[in-house]
Order: sequence, then structure tokens, then C-alpha cells
Amino acid sequence: MARLWLLLSAFAGFTGVALGAFAAHGLKHKLTPDYLAVFQTGTHYQLVHALALFGVGLLALHVPGRLVNLAGTAFAVGIVLFSGSLYGLTLSGIGKLGMITPFGGVAFLVGWLCLGLSAWKMT
Repeated sequence: MARLWLLLSAFAGFTGVALGAFAAHGLKHKLTPDYLAVFQTGTHYQLVHALALFGVGLLALHVPGRLVNLAGTAFAVGIVLFSGSLYGLTLSGIGKLGMITPFGGVAFLVGWLCLGLSAWKMT
């Protein structure tokens, strides 16, 4: 599973940087300042959790286990739901996509909780 988390980390990091650059250069004059800030929030959380996935991948090499894998799953789901819903909201203008965002936030919290529990159980 470590390979999967490291690959997802690289993908999330790459796309996070690309989307951030796209927003800064391509969307700067197309989105309202509020929507641009929302989009940038999505990229910020995506990049933070790309690093979290990297940590999960490294941890999975040394301390494999169910909690480590659950943390990776939760971080990946969080990126899709949280950041993805913010991207969709700003690009489409469909405000109801914002209802998905908190589920991504909860997934991030679950990921951090699982990571903490995994560390707690280490000997």
C-alpha cells in the first residue's frame, strides 16, 4: 500500500500545483475575488494533504497497518470531496456543490485521527 499512497501523493501534489498556477494565471480575471479565494483554498488543502499522503506512504513502509491505510484513504477521499467540490463550485457556479465540502473536511479529520491513533499504538 505504501506505493499507492506515494503515487497518490505525487499526483495530488502535481495537480495541486498545476491547479494553483491555473487559478493564479488563467482564472484571475475570470472569477470574482471571492471565488478565486475559494479555489485557492481548495488548492491549499490539496497540497497540504498531498504531503500528508506522502507521510502516510513513508509510514506504511515502516509501520504498515489498518489505521495507516485508513488514514491514506481518508486523506485521498478528503481531497476529492473537499478540494474537488470547491473547484466544481467556483468553475460551474453551482452553489449546491458547497454541500459536499464539509464531508471532505470530515474525511480530513478522520485521516488525521487515524494517523494519530497509529502513532499512539507504535511501540
